[in-house]
Amino acid sequence: MTPLNSRIASLSHPPCRMGDMRRTWVTAAAITVAVLVVGVGAFVVVRARSSNGPEDAVRAYLDRWARGEWVEMRALVADPPAEFADTHEAMTRDLQVATRRFRRGTVRREGDAATAAFTAELRLRGLGTWEYEGSFDLVRRDGDWLVRWARATLHPQLGAGMHFSRTRQWPERAPILAADSSPITAVGQVVSVGIEPRRVRDRSHVTAALQQHVGVDPARVHALLDRPGLRPDVFVPVIDLREERYAAVRGDLQPVPGLVFRRKTARLTPSAAFARHTVGRVGEITAERLKELGEPYVVGDEVGLSGLEATRERELAGQPSGEVRIEADGSNELVATLTQFDGVPGTPVTTTLERAVQTAADAALDGVTLPAALVAVDVGTGEVRAVASRPLDHAFNRALAGRYPPGSTFKIVTTAALLANGMTPATPVSCPPQVTVGGKPFRNFEGESAGDIAFRTAFAHSCNTVFVQVAARLPDGALADAARRFGFEAELDLPLPVAGGAFPDPRDDAERAAAAIGQGRVTASPLLMASVAAAAAGGRWRAPSLLAGDAEPATTETLAPPIVDALRALMREVVTAGTATAAAVAGREVAGKTGTAEFGTDVPPKTHAWFAGFSGTIAFAVLVEGGGVGGREAAPIAARFVSALPR
Repeated sequence: MTPLNSRIASLSHPPCRMGDMRRTWVTAAAITVAVLVVGVGAFVVVRARSSNGPEDAVRAYLDRWARGEWVEMRALVADPPAEFADTHEAMTRDLQVATRRFRRGTVRREGDAATAAFTAELRLRGLGTWEYEGSFDLVRRDGDWLVRWARATLHPQLGAGMHFSRTRQWPERAPILAADSSPITAVGQVVSVGIEPRRVRDRSHVTAALQQHVGVDPARVHALLDRPGLRPDVFVPVIDLREERYAAVRGDLQPVPGLVFRRKTARLTPSAAFARHTVGRVGEITAERLKELGEPYVVGDEVGLSGLEATRERELAGQPSGEVRIEADGSNELVATLTQFDGVPGTPVTTTLERAVQTAADAALDGVTLPAALVAVDVGTGEVRAVASRPLDHAFNRALAGRYPPGSTFKIVTTAALLANGMTPATPVSCPPQVTVGGKPFRNFEGESAGDIAFRTAFAHSCNTVFVQVAARLPDGALADAARRFGFEAELDLPLPVAGGAFPDPRDDAERAAAAIGQGRVTASPLLMASVAAAAAGGRWRAPSLLAGDAEPATTETLAPPIVDALRALMREVVTAGTATAAAVAGREVAGKTGTAEFGTDVPPKTHAWFAGFSGTIAFAVLVEGGGVGGREAAPIAARFVSALPR
């Protein structure tokens, strides 16, 4: 019968059949199980017999090593030491080995001894693949070929009293730049406000203080403190505050038992509000981002979590560098550096944002309590110069990705179609309080009427009933063609989520009348309406761009110069003598169109407040969600924006 220390070549066999009793007997005789008792525990060692030569033993050993099957590997080792499995586990842990692959090399045999060469490929989490050459000896005992194991079997330079280690370091994150190549992100100091659970006396006191003074939702605090396994002595970060904001609330927060404060470095923009949704933020990688990014990212890395910081993560972050080392046990003194991973520095991302224009946009929305947005673009290029979205603590960038009925700001497009089909600013029109088109009644805002007036006056005072009447005279498809000429239905391509404008072909006269005043199924983002204003100012619609070098030549036809001249004059009159006098700025020429866009099912309906216009080379759009009247709410924001622009 086979001796106790014989091995089996494989642990898997096909099922026995009644007609193959001899094979079944031989297989059964080849298996021996030894139970070793250590203290009060026991474990089973299954010995695997190698086949005809050392090559089979090498193949079996490397296959099991690749799969991390330490018990099965041990069965193929002559006189395995007690630390066999622990040594392999330590290598896996210390180097963060994700996968192993081995290629068999030459096996040199001399009698009952042999030496096998191999090539190891270890994929190290967050660093890459480390490849090295190794070898181990084998010995033949009782017909079995076994590995004569030593620590050098793992790596030729690993000896007694040594262990593996690794280093890993990301390069400094590259900056996001303004259009003039000046940095708009930099490393600065913040104060991390957190909670130490064991110090909390009254949780409601903690949540109330954080909500009142720094706007943290109590539900979020409860979720942080109720996490399973949370240690009472751990620091639980809640919110990071810039030094100036911390100084303003320090006296209110510091006396609260349980609140703890730590200073740290963070990636900052020129101000807390500066293009926050567009630039984005950096923080510790989440499980979702780790799954999305994959290698070389690992738990604990700092990554972009929103905005350009997220969408341009790999460019900004570069690649980490690191080393695989052997160190002495106890002292951790370096014994050898086995390999190096060369990092790759991050690449700056240059935007089309202008610092002064962005600062003006952020200042214009200061104090606005409703959700709001302001987008500014360059008239001549379509490049985005500023993006501001509020509230700051909401992730949604409504300035770029919001979809809203544009209301009367769409009359810029309708007017271009009318002017191209014979209308002039002096054409007489009638502005009654109500007209019915296709069985649907259309009214002026607050029931206004102006009687018989010139078209320029109807535009300046935004008479709905004029527009639904004259739009009905347009040739079929003329309004849709004009909408497409101003960018509606175009696919916008930005490095962030973005919405453009939708102009579905009207299905009947009532829909066409509604579309002529920016209602019905017509929608647009603030970004798109800023580009509409730019087209009115410059005579051609250009697709917006946010990164330097991404601007594309305009593909739409240019507007005829007389149409451009008329649009500019009409939009100027809106500010000087129409619905947007609140947008006027002394010493500046401002032109635009207000919008009061109905939405929802309330009676009377709620309205969004709009202003789309231009001043100099900057075109822009302002939106206040549910803000009411464009001339009363959006126009003053436009004035603050233009006033703050550099002269």
